[in-house]
Amino acid sequence: MSHNTIAINQQMTRFDGHTEIWLFGYGSLIYKADFAWLERRPASIRHWVRRFWQGSHDHRGTPDAPGRVVTLIEEPDAVCAGMAYLITPDTLAHLDVREKNGYLRFATELSLDDGRRVEGLVYIATAENAAFLGPASESAIARHIARSAGPSGPNSDYLLQLAHALRAMQAEDPHVFAIERELTGRRTRPAAPG
Repeated sequence: MSHNTIAINQQMTRFDGHTEIWLFGYGSLIYKADFAWLERRPASIRHWVRRFWQGSHDHRGTPDAPGRVVTLIEEPDAVCAGMAYLITPDTLAHLDVREKNGYLRFATELSLDDGRRVEGLVYIATAENAAFLGPASESAIARHIARSAGPSGPNSDYLLQLAHALRAMQAEDPHVFAIERELTGRRTRPAAPG
């Protein structure tokens, strides 16, 4: 599958006829909502974990040197914390462009922080997309992130802002925080002599 998913996402009809849709954000959508929303609430989804396994050719990297950003990977009984936004359907056109680098719309159940369970959508980059990079050790991912940058800025900013946003929500994410420790440890180590 091509990493440009705009046309595929525009074919999704699950929410046709809805005047409002809940959107679940688990990466930059947590801290960078560059779209209009009606309501914003901390939320979670079950059976998914956040992983830095997706390449970014258009935001945090380039076609020749993609950065690494998060996607969701299925894991039974896992809970992934994020942010839910109640949006109108016209917002999807903007989101389809923002998330075009391999992400597909999926319907899912969200648990909002006020106890409500609602159906919504989430953008997930599956292993079938051309930009998928797959698993690597946290230290290898941190090295990759440290050397990557794209039109939206350094890849390290994405990681650090995500880690900060998760802490602000009091959400635990061992994968993100381990990569952050690897990255910040590299930044604060003294240069080798000679």
